[in-house]
Amino acid sequence: MRKRVITLASALLVGLSANAQKVEFEEYDLSNGMHVILHQDNSAPVVTVGVMYHVGSKDEETGKTGMAHFYEHLLFTGTENIGRGEWSKIQAANGGTGNANTNWDRTYYYETFPSNNLQLGLWMESERLLHPIIDQKAVDTQNEVVKEEKRQRMDNAPYGKIIYGDVYNHIFDKHNYGRPMIGYIEDLDAATLAEFQDFYKKWYMPNNAVLVVAGDFEKKSTKKLIKDYFESIPARTLSKRDNVVEPERTQEKRVKEYDSNIQLPAILLAHKTPSMKERDSKVLDVISTILSNGKSSRLYKKLVDDKKKALQVFSFARNLEEHSVYNIGAIPLGKTSLDDLIKEMDEEIEKLQTELISDRDLQKVRNKFENQFVASNSSAQGIANSLARNYMLVGDTNQINKELDVINSITKEEIRAVAKKYLAKNRRVVIEYLPKKK
Repeated sequence: MRKRVITLASALLVGLSANAQKVEFEEYDLSNGMHVILHQDNSAPVVTVGVMYHVGSKDEETGKTGMAHFYEHLLFTGTENIGRGEWSKIQAANGGTGNANTNWDRTYYYETFPSNNLQLGLWMESERLLHPIIDQKAVDTQNEVVKEEKRQRMDNAPYGKIIYGDVYNHIFDKHNYGRPMIGYIEDLDAATLAEFQDFYKKWYMPNNAVLVVAGDFEKKSTKKLIKDYFESIPARTLSKRDNVVEPERTQEKRVKEYDSNIQLPAILLAHKTPSMKERDSKVLDVISTILSNGKSSRLYKKLVDDKKKALQVFSFARNLEEHSVYNIGAIPLGKTSLDDLIKEMDEEIEKLQTELISDRDLQKVRNKFENQFVASNSSAQGIANSLARNYMLVGDTNQINKELDVINSITKEEIRAVAKKYLAKNRRVVIEYLPKKK
């Protein structure tokens, strides 16, 4: 059966690649407020069912962190109609796979099945929302799972605090984006069963979710199944979210962060940047590509190839709903100092702030984004995720079809202006990321 799933996935990849430039979809609301998005593509017999809930770590209360990510695990425990530990077994026995992921803004659950098991996928996601098991046994079991995940994937990962955003506490003074996405383990240990149950009641409701079905299905029968499984789930009053405005930084801040898993230090230039809803966030994605995406990028060519001052360079944005984060960093080679790397990186940033990039560089960036777009939308899972994210966090489901137009419309002048505005020295946090003796 596993071989069959891989074959189906490969067929879906080929079937969708040719049509990746335009994603057709239909969207509507159920009477209980759940938003539904349907993307029908019958080129391969595979279907993805996903439900995204508008709750992430930024929505947690002080002293009660970690619950958003915790539920990513807890809701695979079982339901009143799915026995403990049976969730994955049911998926596998029916040729399916599934997973979930959490960030600061949302929690997303999805499953992919051969299309003749669409009804099973819809039923399982409705069970997750309607009949979850949230008892002390489930909480205690998953608490250990979360701790082990933190130990293996985060605490023991080289440069893990950069990868998983644990350094964001240096960037955000007020906003909850400054908390670790996984939360604080001591908060989870101290939480009562009633507090776990209250978190679920507060955020897990149909009127705080989007259901997406992508792949091989027939719309009329699928709409009936969705109505049967989801519309009877009652809506609840959604809590008002805190509107925390993070003040703009006006003076460069320099801090040290330690990691016992590394032997080589790193330097990180971290910036608070605009919401993923704003055009400037796309411009910063373009800037990131210019600086460090590939061996022909400016920082890689200069610091790794030519001057051999860095073992590695990187820049990346984490685009979030209310604010985003943009990082530029490098790992020194040999006796190169962190200050020397800062000087070299600043020279490249200043070029972007004062000079227009070439036509060739601009076209190269556009080509890379087109390749990324095709790759991300070449599977039912990828399309389902994009549709749900764009609806929930961007506020426009059709952003999936506007993405390349936006990138291709970005001008050299915009790149220069955005670099000058957001990568200014007085807006950044310089993080010396240093080895810590064990």
